[in-house]
Amino acid sequence: MTEIRLHGLLVCRDDNDIAVVVDHLERHIALTRAENGCVSFCVTPTDDPLVWQVEELFRDAGAFKAHQDRVASSEWGRATAGIERRYTIEGL
Repeated sequence: MTEIRLHGLLVCRDDNDIAVVVDHLERHIALTRAENGCVSFCVTPTDDPLVWQVEELFRDAGAFKAHQDRVASSEWGRATAGIERRYTIEGL
């Protein structure tokens, strides 16, 4: 099995986007870390208040796909759909 690593940036446009991230992030992190196959998951602010660093590691492609599917229909997914993501995925 090949681990899947996602890394990159979540880029907010303005204070409204920041508020959405702050309001939903804690639950999103907790739910993701509880997923079967999640090895690590971190979303941390950078020096730029509009930008968050995202680092994800999943056991395999199945676990990563299950995560993506869950997020697509989650409160986090709906609330942050308009926020830019600059991600690189390795291992797929």
